[in-house]
Amino acid sequence: MADEAPPRITLKRIAHAYYKYVDFDKALKFLNDFGFQEEKRVSGGKIYFRGYGTEPWVICAIKAEKDEFGGVGFVVESEEDLRLASETLPKATNIYELEDAPGKGKCVTFYDPVNGYPFHLVYGQEPSGMLDIPLPHEAMNYPTEKNRPANKFQRFQKRPAPVHKLGHFGVCTTNFAKAFEFYKTRFNFIPSDIIHDENGVDISVFWRLDRGKEEVDHHCFFFYQGPEFHVHHSSYETHDFDTQVLGHDWLREKGYKNCWGVGRHVLGSQIFDYWFDPAGFIMEHYVDGDLVDATEPPHRSKSGPGSLHVWGPDVPSDFLQ
Repeated sequence: MADEAPPRITLKRIAHAYYKYVDFDKALKFLNDFGFQEEKRVSGGKIYFRGYGTEPWVICAIKAEKDEFGGVGFVVESEEDLRLASETLPKATNIYELEDAPGKGKCVTFYDPVNGYPFHLVYGQEPSGMLDIPLPHEAMNYPTEKNRPANKFQRFQKRPAPVHKLGHFGVCTTNFAKAFEFYKTRFNFIPSDIIHDENGVDISVFWRLDRGKEEVDHHCFFFYQGPEFHVHHSSYETHDFDTQVLGHDWLREKGYKNCWGVGRHVLGSQIFDYWFDPAGFIMEHYVDGDLVDATEPPHRSKSGPGSLHVWGPDVPSDFLQ
């Protein structure tokens, strides 16, 4: 009788990302201009940044000899999930302590079975309190529905778009079918959308977490078939459309390179704005994404520019790499 597959590891949410930088000072300036809040500096060239939400940190910048994506962390349901991960996942570490990270906690790192990039699973982090920062909550006036009182004005200040949380990340995989089978069977991922080519072959997937009746983001992880592995982007939620576009203008005036945006996605519905950091990694601000629960079935559609956005600039060639 064939060996039974090990039980799935239950993920609660996406939490944080690691990026390694050669030009550390330029990277830090960008991360501040993007809207992250510095939380903790560690000797040797490591800085943890948080958003204004309850995650103790959402991105860690590490000084290195090579610009490199260092993987993303997901929070698991239990310490038993960590044990299972350490014993059954590809090249998994033993459980180790996150000694220098804000919120601390325990972690297991494993490596993607197709392309070998690190993937981190964490448990026991102490949450942070929400940051008390000014965020607009003004009512919107429509042509036949006026929601803002008379003599009440909209006034904004240019600034970076404050990051709330890490929403999702994506990579290019060199073996879609193998990666799909691994993440489908080993974790509580559900495909929200699967994209196929003109021959009906699946080439891209947007995963959400199966949390039962709990509402979750349309996707927290995606990957697509390509000739060479690379991280595509990581995506961070900000407050609203005005906040997002004020952040867009802030980055533009600081001289950073816009990748694509502002526009509105089809799958997930987010309003998006993609930027290159100084090392060439793509980071996204988004607002107004869809929420779904486990009752929503997977959807399949054909690939094409029309599946990526409903309004906004044309899709640039360097976004499709």
